[in-house]
Amino acid sequence: MYLENYLKLCEREGTNHEERKKQMDAVNPKFILRTHLVQHALEKALKDSDFSEVKRLRVLMENPFEDRPKLFQEYNKYYYDKSDPKVTDNEFDILKKEIIELERKYNFLKSEKSPSSSVGFTPSKNFKKVKHKTQMLSLSNAFNEEDLNNFEKKIRNFLSLSKDFELEYSAEPKIDGISASLTYKNGKFTMGLSRGDGKEGEDITENLKTVEDIPKIITAKNFPVEIDIRGEVFIQNSDFSKIKTKFANPRNAASGSLRQKDPKATSKIPLKFIAYTYGFTKNLSIKTQSSFLKNLKNWGFKTNEYNKTICGINNLIVNHNHLEKKRDEIDFDIDGIVYKINDIELQKRLGYVTNAPRWAIAHKFSANSSISEILNIEIQVGRTGALTPVAKIKPVKIGGVTVSNATLHNEDEITRKDIRVGDTATIERAGDVIPHVISVDLNKRKKNSQKFIFPKKCPSCGSSTVKEFNESTKRNDAVRRCSSEGFECDQISIEKIKHFVSKEALNIEGFGKKIVENFWELNLIKFPQDIFKLDYEKIKKLEGWGNLSVSNLKYAIDNKKKISLDKFIYSLGIRHIGQENAKLLARHLKSASNFFKLSLSKDIDELKNIDGIGSTQIKSILNFFSNQTNQKFLIELKNHLEITDTIQINQSGLLKNKNFMFTGKLDGISRAEAKSIIEQNSGKIISNVTKKLDYLIIGEKPTTKKINLAKELNIKILSQKEWLKMLD
Repeated sequence: MYLENYLKLCEREGTNHEERKKQMDAVNPKFILRTHLVQHALEKALKDSDFSEVKRLRVLMENPFEDRPKLFQEYNKYYYDKSDPKVTDNEFDILKKEIIELERKYNFLKSEKSPSSSVGFTPSKNFKKVKHKTQMLSLSNAFNEEDLNNFEKKIRNFLSLSKDFELEYSAEPKIDGISASLTYKNGKFTMGLSRGDGKEGEDITENLKTVEDIPKIITAKNFPVEIDIRGEVFIQNSDFSKIKTKFANPRNAASGSLRQKDPKATSKIPLKFIAYTYGFTKNLSIKTQSSFLKNLKNWGFKTNEYNKTICGINNLIVNHNHLEKKRDEIDFDIDGIVYKINDIELQKRLGYVTNAPRWAIAHKFSANSSISEILNIEIQVGRTGALTPVAKIKPVKIGGVTVSNATLHNEDEITRKDIRVGDTATIERAGDVIPHVISVDLNKRKKNSQKFIFPKKCPSCGSSTVKEFNESTKRNDAVRRCSSEGFECDQISIEKIKHFVSKEALNIEGFGKKIVENFWELNLIKFPQDIFKLDYEKIKKLEGWGNLSVSNLKYAIDNKKKISLDKFIYSLGIRHIGQENAKLLARHLKSASNFFKLSLSKDIDELKNIDGIGSTQIKSILNFFSNQTNQKFLIELKNHLEITDTIQINQSGLLKNKNFMFTGKLDGISRAEAKSIIEQNSGKIISNVTKKLDYLIIGEKPTTKKINLAKELNIKILSQKEWLKMLD
């Protein structure tokens, strides 16, 4: 029925269905953040202090309209096919890591374009394609000690190794060049291939023959009958500085030179080759990677002088840090160190996963900070009136992301670091956090530089700004706030409306932040209640809006006029009243009429008896109710919304007066559903392991710390099955 109506609409409007689909795909996000994903991430963060899911979701939502696998393929094309990378290797690696991690967590995002499903890039049509007898795979990346420990842990688990068994690694600096595979038959170099897509490579034999480091005939007695020698083609930095080339760096120049149609042109470029592994082979007898490297040297190949054999993760890190500091002294570019299990038999047992070996990993060098100029310091006003200083910086690449803003946190931070407009600053993006200013270079500070004076008036409405006294810390807050309480401040008002329509509040589909800002500028909305009084005829005349989009917007708004009391309270944006506090208030007040009576009477004494609602929350509620603009806003909302009473929880249920807590993943049931079951049976969920806790319910991969603490406090620990039996 819907499809039929939609096609009729297309016909009436004279629009093409396929073209409309393309337009919708172009403007719709590739990923829509669902509430259950946010809930899961927040639960892990709040209960287990595990922010990994929050970080993953933040990465995903940084560019929700971006087809990241497609972007990866585009970068691949420029990197391999055109020898003209659009991003740095580090940026490329981080994008690859982000995609793989997101796909591992959210399987539905995986595609054929994914880096987990592909290696390199489709070979060029300019060269003959040849299949590799043994695939040329890529390597997984490690960026920190945790990644390395996980890498070794997986190896130990896979091989069932004891803790006493010492793993030995071949640590080999990763040259930033072009991978090549050289086939030798009976000691003669017969063919050379590029990596290509890992399965097929380009036949660049004649170009590789011009590289002096590549032996053309090998007469050593222990040389295999047939073998593919693999290594890296590169240009030394000293040589690159002497040649005139259109390429920006040695790696690009090496790639471009190898892929020229005329070998004579290639011969003019001082290409080098370092060998490090093998592919297909006959009659090769070796026990370790380090012995193979010695053989390579004896056969006439050049190997990396910085190769080492190392035991223990700590020693790997020491070597990594040493080489990272020394990398500028080396005459060729390296971007990390490759660690390979030294024992060949262990390598064979470990095997491969998808497109990478289990027995090797590339430990990349860090690139998460950069130098930039502070162009300006702007003050942003949030929903709660908080004034946040933001440094506008000259755009710079950090960790794979172009950064033009960096948080300065608060007034105290600016004063402590003496940050000024015009300063040359070190900007850091550690992990996946918001970029921030680490320090400023006083030696580069301009003579006419002036201290930044934090505004004592709100930049949006001109109201005075204050630092509130914190009863808990017994000192003033670091955050300065606008003293305006209601919608008197334009910026606060805009942020409040954004909050009102957000997914956690009214959840009006299609009514995003940009639309709020646009409608505000056009005076279509000034208060939340204005959303229900929109002039749709006026909207139809706006650029980008048509009959269908306006109709969808109206439907979305009309569909959200019915709302539960707890969500309504949360949607108001009262400071210190989050989702959980809103639920506590709704349970106590029971109905919308009681809430509105309270808003008029301001008799907040009854709220003091609510477990979980403290003096801070009560003060905030009173301030909200005392504002005349807020009172008007509430009255009007009452006329537009149907606010449902709170569903009363069974007070005589099987779990009456019992406190529960979950840890680990539950089987066949979400954490939210489990919580609901407990509450429906008169039980209560608490967030910390304390003496108040009666039962700790454990699922898959529970938090050990919580279990141990529960045992110390003699708290009963239940499996999921044992907990469910309590409900029988």
